[in-house]
Order: sequence, then structure tokens, then C-alpha cells
Amino acid sequence: MADPLGWDGYAASLARARERTGTDEAVVCERAKIGGHKVVVIRFEFGFLGGSVGTGTGALIEEALVETRALRLPVVSLLSTGGTRMQEGVPALRQLQRIARGLVLVREAGLPHITVARHPTTGGVWASLGAAADVVLAVPGAQVGFAGRRVRPESYGDDPAYTAENQYAAGYLDELVTEDRLTDRLEVWLGLLAGESRNRPAELPRALGALEPASDGWAAIQRVRSAERPRAGAYLDDYFDTYATLRGGVDDGVLCGIGSRGGRSIAFAAQTGTATTPGGFRSATRLIRLADRLRLPVLTLVDTPGAAADPAAERAGIGHSIAELFGAVAAADVPITTLVIGEGGSGGALAFCSADRIWLTPDACFSVIAPELAAGILKRPPDGIPALAGELKPRPEDLLALGAIDGIAGPEPVSFVR
Repeated sequence: MADPLGWDGYAASLARARERTGTDEAVVCERAKIGGHKVVVIRFEFGFLGGSVGTGTGALIEEALVETRALRLPVVSLLSTGGTRMQEGVPALRQLQRIARGLVLVREAGLPHITVARHPTTGGVWASLGAAADVVLAVPGAQVGFAGRRVRPESYGDDPAYTAENQYAAGYLDELVTEDRLTDRLEVWLGLLAGESRNRPAELPRALGALEPASDGWAAIQRVRSAERPRAGAYLDDYFDTYATLRGGVDDGVLCGIGSRGGRSIAFAAQTGTATTPGGFRSATRLIRLADRLRLPVLTLVDTPGAAADPAAERAGIGHSIAELFGAVAAADVPITTLVIGEGGSGGALAFCSADRIWLTPDACFSVIAPELAAGILKRPPDGIPALAGELKPRPEDLLALGAIDGIAGPEPVSFVR
């Protein structure tokens, strides 16, 4: 159905586009190698009618996604498109559903998809093929957004909302990568996504902080709040040979991604000591669902005074975002291992925790509520806070005695057998 509408002059436009680009359609789909990784590449050619999707384009992309599944290869999509081809009308528009269905089947097959948004990447292709990828990269300065330059209101023509930089700032892109570094970054990500996982629990990291027990509950709380205590960044650097981060929302206090340890790929979600916002919970949810699809074990590092409690967090749906993470953890078939490395504050910390493997470092604690907040609820005076901290039994030793955790980490990693 090359010309379903019988559009005047369309056949001539196609002929000129083919002559100019040397391609038959707006995409070129082929098998390739990136570094040492075999992949299926879907590459858009913007010079072919603005990289627009017509019925022939949709058929080529669908064939490429079928080949991806048949060969069990990752797919890399290199986007540069203005959207759907108007000369083919609704038959062209419906190709977006065809693409979306093909990607669902790729995900169900447990195969990774990396996309690169180049200039420009707009319209239905961004919404159906790009934004839903497992890893979303973009070239700095690229126009990236649903509304293309010629269809949005003129007053918004140069608004920075439609840029790769804004998409990154909003948490919708994982990395901004210059053209000269794209091959290197794709090779890194392919190695992490397609690396050996061996579906057994992630090894427990070694404790990096103080190993001696705190004298009492209040001492444990004070120690865990020390600025000198090692945070998640130190644990990730110590644990992984290399790692890269993913985003699913905006929260600088949460680090999510995939790392390689001894050639084994492990997904991680780590809190860094701040109150976790809805964006942080959504990043962790995205990470765990991705790991479950790709059969990667998960390591979570818990360190937060709790979920953000400000009006902005409520307006952004803090309760909903926590519920989504609880559900993702509960539904995951891959093993999740949790190490509490700092303050475990109530439900905001528990949402990041494994259901069956929770360990604490000796200098960590976990509590149903902060002692200061408990004092306010119970109407106790400030000088009663230290004693109340002890009553909450937040120390690793207390929690182990209660049967609330599985163990206390030491100076050596711990391996688990599933």
C-alpha cells in the first residue's frame, strides 16, 4: 500500500527521496556488530521525507523486531524523524500500533532495546519506539519531544521544553551522549544488558563503615546520621567493576542502574541518605521491572530518613509511587538482595527492601519511625527522645533478635545460593 490516499505528486516525492538517500524507505534495518555484540539496528534516514513513518516503514520495522526475536539479539534504534507520513494518512498513523506491538513481543522475549534520539526526534516515533526503550540515549542539542517544530504553536517554537537537555532534566532520558561517543556508550550498555546474569541472588557487599555495635539505640541513630559515614557511591564503587545509571524520574538521592561484577550483570537501586521523592521511587520501579524482564538479579542499598513529606511530594503522588515500587518488588521473579547501609526510615526505606534477604551493616539502623517524630506523636518532651530511640530497637542486633532481618554484614562479601 505505497500510496493509499492517491496523494498528488507523492510517487514522485518517493522517487526523489530514494535517489537522494540511496535507501528504499525512511529506515534501514540490518544486523550489525557494536564492539563484540551482535545486534539488530533500526536506523532512520531523515533525508528520506523527514524520516517519516509510512506503511512501508512500519513493515520494515516490524520485520526487524521479528528478526530480533528469532535470533535473540538486542535491538538498537537510531532515531531521526519528524513523525508519521501525512501523505499516507491514517494507514501510516496506525503503523505506530504495529511498532508498539512488536516492541511488546521483544520485551516479553527478555531482549534489550536501546534507543538513541538524534536531531530531530519527534511525533509518534518518539512515543512508540523511542521513549519506551530499556535505555534511552540522546544527542545533546537534539530536538526531542512529541510535538514537532512545525505542529506546535508558533509561540512555543524555540521553547527549551522540546530539547534533549530538557528531557534529561525531567528524567525521561538516561544519558546525553555526543555523536563521537555513541559507539562506545552503546558497547558499554550492550555489555551490561546482555551480560551473564546467572539467576542467583546478588552477592552481599562488604560493610565499609564502623564494624563495632553502637552502645544503644540513640547512639546508633546519631552515628547513622554522621556526614563521615560511607554512602551508596562508595559501596557501588567498591562492589562493581563498572556500572552505568538509569533514570525513571528526577531524584538525585537515588542511584539506579546496572553494573558488572566479575563478568556478571547485576541491577541496583540505591538511596544516598536523603528523603526519597516520587521520582526516586519511580526510578527504582523502572529498574526492578527492567531487571525482572532481563532476568538480572537486583541489589538494593537502603539509606534514607524516609519518604519526602513536603507538599511537592504529595502533589507528585508520593503514595502512588511508593505503592508502585512495593508492587514491583512483590511481583519480581528475580532475586532481590538488600543491604541497609545507613538510616532505614519507615516505609520509604522498606519500599526498596527485598522480601526475603535484608541485611544491615553494623553502622546502620532501621526504624518504624524517627524517634523525634515518635516523640511528637506520643507527646513526649525533647529530653525523652534518646530513651525513645532505644525503645524503637533500631540497631542491627535488636532487629536480628526480633527476626526482622536476615543478618549483619561484615568486612567480607556474602554469597547466597538460591
